[in-house]
Amino acid sequence: MNDSPHFLKNRRDFIKSSIPASAALASLLNGDSTQAAAEDKLLSQAQHFAPKAKRIILLMQGGAPSHVDLLDWKPGLYDMYGQNLPDSVRNGQRLTTMTANQKELPMLPAIKKFESYGKCGRMMSPLLRHTGEIADDICVINSMHTEAINHAPGVTFQLTGAQIPGRPSLGAWLSYGLGSSSENLPAFVVMTSRDRENSCGQLFFDYYWGSGFIPSKHQGVQFRGTGDPVMYLSNPKGVSRDMRRSVLDDLKAMNEIKHEEVGDPEIQTRISQYEMAFRMQMSVPELTDITTEPQHILDMYGPDVERKGSFARNCLIARRLAERGTRCIQLMHAGWDQHNNLPTQLEIQCRDTDQPSAALVRDLKQRGMLEDTLVIWGGEFGRTPFGQGDIKNVKKHGRDHHGRCFSIWMAGAGVKPGIQYGKTDDHAFNVAENPVHVHDFQATILHLLGIDHEKLTYRFQGRRFRLTDVHGHVVKDILA
Repeated sequence: MNDSPHFLKNRRDFIKSSIPASAALASLLNGDSTQAAAEDKLLSQAQHFAPKAKRIILLMQGGAPSHVDLLDWKPGLYDMYGQNLPDSVRNGQRLTTMTANQKELPMLPAIKKFESYGKCGRMMSPLLRHTGEIADDICVINSMHTEAINHAPGVTFQLTGAQIPGRPSLGAWLSYGLGSSSENLPAFVVMTSRDRENSCGQLFFDYYWGSGFIPSKHQGVQFRGTGDPVMYLSNPKGVSRDMRRSVLDDLKAMNEIKHEEVGDPEIQTRISQYEMAFRMQMSVPELTDITTEPQHILDMYGPDVERKGSFARNCLIARRLAERGTRCIQLMHAGWDQHNNLPTQLEIQCRDTDQPSAALVRDLKQRGMLEDTLVIWGGEFGRTPFGQGDIKNVKKHGRDHHGRCFSIWMAGAGVKPGIQYGKTDDHAFNVAENPVHVHDFQATILHLLGIDHEKLTYRFQGRRFRLTDVHGHVVKDILA
């Protein structure tokens, strides 16, 4: 027997991964019944009570939408226009380098006065009039807060539970804990879009949907807006589907031999990814062909749905993915970073994203899917209630990053509809009632999916990690 340290390390890796890995391999070799049994085992391990949600659609608005201008109504700010933010309110809060040296921090009210929407009387900006029309279906949280002050750390914190890259993302945790309910599509799919003006410089980093230190088969699969929806999905010229099948069979046999020798769990990932890619050659083209949708559905998502790669088109594809069993669908849209173009760009962003976001909720509801689909809309933090730059310049001013409070909305499975939760102070600068930290928010999402956030863990480098790190409390007041 080979008892070298290298062999023993690989043997330990193999033993640790043997149950999920062998189940995954067996599902590929033996068909649907074995896969279903493997998924049931994973579900029984991860789900600790009956889930309200079977799937999640995250509409991540990168760049940080302004809570002051959109969802957190503060009419008193109009009386404070131009007045300096009081030191007693700021309370030493650090600012970014973009406003830290401003001589004054002049208060800036919402661009447009809010209006009342729905039977619940939700006050919202008319820039979000379509979202206003579903006000009775959504829960608005105005008391979110985070420690992050810059975009990449903020998004990373929101999606992985840490500001430093390297942790598994929310979708990867769900894939790992709950498995997939689709035979022909990944458990975790990501789509990206951005404002057509390219008004801000936020980048989409792979670790926003990465698997961190858990097996890489759980990372998000990115669907593209141009070319093949998934890179390298099409066969090269001259390669038939039968030829591809033969090549994959040979590769699988060689990988199985290698796995028997070294026990590396990533070999199992390679096998499953090759097989999923083969099945996706048939499922993805059908999925992304929206010409089969009736005209009234296309109209509901707005004219931009016809443009490949748009947020509107991604919202429609998200609904189609949800119908086909994808567990986590993450849409990321950049363009909300309005430091000096708030008067012009905010309205453009709302026009591009408001209608399709509301249409997605309506579409799910009319199909009876909203009751077990959780939809979330929001960014990585908010914007300052004081202005950046010269607020008297009607076209050239904006707002800086602000993590002390911001707003998001949720709809669907297990969430109380038509309510507002949490409250900020009169300056929209600090949380005044019912604070909801990023870790609390993550714990609540997992709870709605039937998962105790303290029990879904993965052992790495001598400790057990979880999405919420060592923090987080379920926000029970928003649960139906």
